[in-house]
Amino acid sequence: MNAITILAFISFCLSALIATLALTLGQKSQKDREKLSPFECGFDPKKKARTPFSLRFFLITVLFIIFDVEIVFLVPLGVTISYAYSYYLTSLTVLITIILILGLLHEWNQGILNWVT
Repeated sequence: MNAITILAFISFCLSALIATLALTLGQKSQKDREKLSPFECGFDPKKKARTPFSLRFFLITVLFIIFDVEIVFLVPLGVTISYAYSYYLTSLTVLITIILILGLLHEWNQGILNWVT
């Protein structure tokens, strides 16, 4: 029991020493304006570092993810054609394809696919 207490004390002291060294040696220096700039190589920023995110780009990304998920559903259907009941598999494939086409038509109708700035 005494050995466990000594090892716990040594571990605690070693952890405290490492944490103290990390806090003292890891402080950032406030040397010059170029180091504090959000751009590299000391260039002066001409505009804000954070520009607003394009909503059109986000919508196209969501559309791409939806098509990827639909493809993930459709690809295994070709592999399982010999194991499943063919009428059930065909109706499932047609249903997934119809959902995909209806989603595409809705996005086309809403103007999401028009890339006009």
